[in-house]
Amino acid sequence: MRHAVYGLPPADLAEVPGDAVQLSPLIPGAERLEDLSENSLASATVLAPPGTVERRYVLAQVLRALGPGGRMVALAPKDRGGTRLAKELTTFGCAAADQPRRHHRICTAERPTAPAGLAEAIDEGGPRHVDNLALCTQPGIFSWDRLDPGTALLLANLPALKGRGADFGCGLGILSRAVLASEAVTAMTLVEIDRRAVEMARRNVADPRATIHWADVRTPGVVPDPLDFIVTNPPFHEGGAEDPSLGRAFIARASAVLRPGGTLWLVANAHLPYEAALREAFRIVSVAVQANGYRVYEARR
Repeated sequence: MRHAVYGLPPADLAEVPGDAVQLSPLIPGAERLEDLSENSLASATVLAPPGTVERRYVLAQVLRALGPGGRMVALAPKDRGGTRLAKELTTFGCAAADQPRRHHRICTAERPTAPAGLAEAIDEGGPRHVDNLALCTQPGIFSWDRLDPGTALLLANLPALKGRGADFGCGLGILSRAVLASEAVTAMTLVEIDRRAVEMARRNVADPRATIHWADVRTPGVVPDPLDFIVTNPPFHEGGAEDPSLGRAFIARASAVLRPGGTLWLVANAHLPYEAALREAFRIVSVAVQANGYRVYEARR
């Protein structure tokens, strides 16, 4: 039986066997948690997600896959769900040992003979259709149950585009659906690092002009070039902390794949320091609109 690791737990907090199978929706190439068969794991190490519904879904899926007596080590920062881990494992019938360490809580538990509530947690955290978005989605995806206000501002100010384009960090495909409403768009490449979002985007963007990749935008060769336009609402958090370097990497990649004269449409929180990076990488940069704490940039290469 195999060992598994979900996410990227800090190496100094959790020992992971070198032959452990990697499970994660956020690491391109990792195996799907949902594809594990029952009783297929001897042990698992889980960096538990911060969202309650997503966290319970992951814990339930891992318990489902563990063999009888299989051991799980689950950990999370105290302020991102760690303080609730032991109680949540108890609701599944586990006797969890809870240890605080370096602002984390680390829980160790064996799979009980008859776990309770797994099917309910898996159903609650699984894909569904959300009426207010009119889209297929899943808990854990960015802005999974509402329209992000930055995306809404970009949608309200995006002109009709044409030619070959891309959506960097496409999420559920909301921006791409709007862009593809223009018949002048000939091809659209959607790139997203969250496999769950990719799977939902493939349901939401049913257009033959669209190609969707589970990949990291920062990886060279993922996006065909040269492109006429790019739209993006780039992420700015990694591991729970604000990290503007993510947006700057999106800007650099956009500059690399746009043709001369091609345009980047980017929305971001107004406080993020993107303007200098945009002016360094693009010939013309303007703030198309600023409202509600967000800025929409138009940058022409």
